[in-house]
Amino acid sequence: MRVWHAGGSAGVATVVRTFRSAPRPPGAVMMVAPDGTVSGSVSGGCVEGAVYELAGEVVRSGTPQLQRYGVSNDEAFAVGLTCGGIIDVFVEPVSRATFPQLDALVEDISGHRPAAVATVVSHPQPEWIGRRLVVRPGAAEGSLGSSRADAAVTDDARGLLAAGRSEVLTYGPDGQRRGTGMEVFVASHAPRPRMLVFGAIDFAAAVAQQGAFLGYRVTVCDARPVFATSARFPSADEVVVDWPNRYLAAQAAAGAIDRRTVICVLTHDPKFDVPLLEVALRLPEVGYVGAMGSRRTHDDRMNRLREAGLTDAELRGLASPIGLDLRARTPEETAVSIAAEIIARQWGGGGRPLADIGGRIHQEQDSNSELSDSLTRY
Repeated sequence: MRVWHAGGSAGVATVVRTFRSAPRPPGAVMMVAPDGTVSGSVSGGCVEGAVYELAGEVVRSGTPQLQRYGVSNDEAFAVGLTCGGIIDVFVEPVSRATFPQLDALVEDISGHRPAAVATVVSHPQPEWIGRRLVVRPGAAEGSLGSSRADAAVTDDARGLLAAGRSEVLTYGPDGQRRGTGMEVFVASHAPRPRMLVFGAIDFAAAVAQQGAFLGYRVTVCDARPVFATSARFPSADEVVVDWPNRYLAAQAAAGAIDRRTVICVLTHDPKFDVPLLEVALRLPEVGYVGAMGSRRTHDDRMNRLREAGLTDAELRGLASPIGLDLRARTPEETAVSIAAEIIARQWGGGGRPLADIGGRIHQEQDSNSELSDSLTRY
C-alpha cells in the first residue's frame, strides 16, 4: 500500500481464467511496482517475464489489457507454459485514481470481513474495461457503467463470495444475463479459513506453524495458562486459555465455525478431548476433525465417545489417529503429515506418489484471490 498511499501507479496482473494444467488458479496476482520490484506470481515462473513487460506497458499507456498465455511450440520455454496449460491474465494500472476503494478493501480483508472485487476485463466499448465494483454482503461501491450491469453483477458476485469462488462471468454489453460481450472477473476475498489447535504441547507449535504456512488463521486453545502462551506459539494468530469444549461450543454459537474450519485435537487426554470431540463431531459444518493418539488411545477414545452417545455416522467424521502415514517422528514431521491429510481430504486426494498415478496433476479447484497479499506489499 506504500506506493498507493504515495500517489504512485503499479502494474497488477491477475489470472482470471485457466485451461488444462495451469500452475496457478484464478485470482493469483503479480504486482510490478514503479521501481521494478515484483510481488506475487501468475504462473510459477513460466510467463512472468512477458507479464512483467506488459505490466510496464500498461502503466505507461494507462490502458488495461487481457492477454492469453500458453504453449507456443518453439517458444514454449521462452514465453509459454511448459506444463501445457493456458491462462488468461488481466493486466491493469492500479493507483488512487483507478482503484480508490483499495484502502478500504485491504482493511476489510485484514479484518476478516468478506468482500469481492468485480472488474470488467472485456467489453465492446473500451472505456468499460477496468471499471470495477467492490461488493460486500450488504453494500456495493463503484460502478461498471450502468445501473443494470451493476445490479446483475452485484447479485452474482455475492453468490460467488458466499461460496468463496473467483471466476469470470459473462453478460450482454449492458449487463443482460442472457447476452454476451461483457466479461467480468469476480475475485472473492472470503476471510481466511480457521485452524483450531487444541492442546498446548510441542506438537501444537509445529502444527500451528504448518497451518499459518497454508494460509489458515490459527488459534491454539488450552485450559492450562502456564502452557497456553503467545511466546510458545509465535505462529498462532491467537492463543486462548479456556476449556476446549467450552471454547469450541461458544465459537460455534457465534457462527465462527464453517465448512472450511479444521480442528486438530492434540491433547490425547480423555478429560479434555472426549468432551471436545462431542462438540466437534456434532457441528453442522466443519472441514476436518482430527485427533492425536496411539492406537490404544484411539480405541479407548472411540469407546468413550460411543458411551457419550455419538453415533457411528458422527464418529466417521473423525480422522484418528491424525495424519497420513509418512513414518513421521519429530513434531515437525508429524505436523507435515497432519497438513497433508487436511489437504488430501479438502481436495479428494489419495495421498499416493504422483509418480504412481496418471492423469492431470493440477485439478480444477476454487480459490480465493491473492490480491490482498500482493497489494499489501504494494
